[in-house]
Amino acid sequence: MNPIDDMDADPIDVASHWCLQLADGRLQGDALARFQTWLDEDPRHRAAFDTVARTWQAFDASPAAPSLMAMREEALSHYARRQSRRWRRPAGMRRPMLAAVAACLLLAVAGWGWIQAQPDVYRTGLGERQLVRLDDGSQLSLDADTQVEVRYNHDRRQLVLRQGRARFQVMRDPLRPFSVSAGDRTVVATGTEFSVELLAAQVHVVLYEGSVDVLPRDAATSPPPSASPPSPSTVHRAREMRLVPGQELVAGIDAADARIREVDAPRTRGWESGQLSFNDEPLGQAIERMNRYAGSHVLATGDVPSASLRISGTFTAGDNEAFVEGITGVFPVTVREEGPRYVFVQRPGTSTPEEKMTTQ
Repeated sequence: MNPIDDMDADPIDVASHWCLQLADGRLQGDALARFQTWLDEDPRHRAAFDTVARTWQAFDASPAAPSLMAMREEALSHYARRQSRRWRRPAGMRRPMLAAVAACLLLAVAGWGWIQAQPDVYRTGLGERQLVRLDDGSQLSLDADTQVEVRYNHDRRQLVLRQGRARFQVMRDPLRPFSVSAGDRTVVATGTEFSVELLAAQVHVVLYEGSVDVLPRDAATSPPPSASPPSPSTVHRAREMRLVPGQELVAGIDAADARIREVDAPRTRGWESGQLSFNDEPLGQAIERMNRYAGSHVLATGDVPSASLRISGTFTAGDNEAFVEGITGVFPVTVREEGPRYVFVQRPGTSTPEEKMTTQ
């Protein structure tokens, strides 16, 4: 009989069997769910698995130590006797079989640690968008060229935005805070809706519903603050900030300052339907967003100081040619085609433009 299906089975036997399945690559899908259920239903089960894991972790760290050799032999002999009686095989196991079990258990421990350490990774390529539903019912909406790592455990939900932009619709669970780290900032929420964007020089956080606290990443484990919402259009040097719906936080990467401003929240979600909106933003930042969708040409600022051109307006994602036409039609700049790139350059005989462009 399979020890997993035997109600009277010794927890050590069952833990060993789970380890063997893990080492064999069979602990996936429904089997992985059954394993998690077995761990959770009785503290003795988790203790048994921890015992098996610790034994083989210790052996892996120092396999030649006499005490560990004895521990291994005892554990293997115990396992062999149990399985011999249970499966009606001859008592004892040949040494090659013992070695195989030892190897499987070592692999199991290493594999389980690797599974625990590795996050779930969701990513999109250039021009792609994706909607993801997480195990707790929360949802992620990923912009193009975006990567999000997700780690869930019993007391917290930790996500990291590695690149790009994503909107988070969080299922409320006060006992498990939901946090998203991007750059040197961490957004903490329990049940709300917000987006986080990571650019080369800035982190943007837009709140749609509920409330969130934004903390320096190294302070993210501190309890959520109870400060009242900050007024819009102010600069904060405090270690923690709270947003209310309709506000956007703009923070420089590795900078103490962060600006909070009022925004047109529905418009900031235009990227989910393929429309990219800019609100008095530097050319370089607008280019960074347009390049997530690339189109036939990638854009570059060239010799045009990107901070000198401020862009406001809405463009279709992936239509970099229309973006170029809009910029060159307003500013004294042109583009130079360099293979797959459109490079913005100043027109001969003109000075650095200090202008703003607005399109609809």
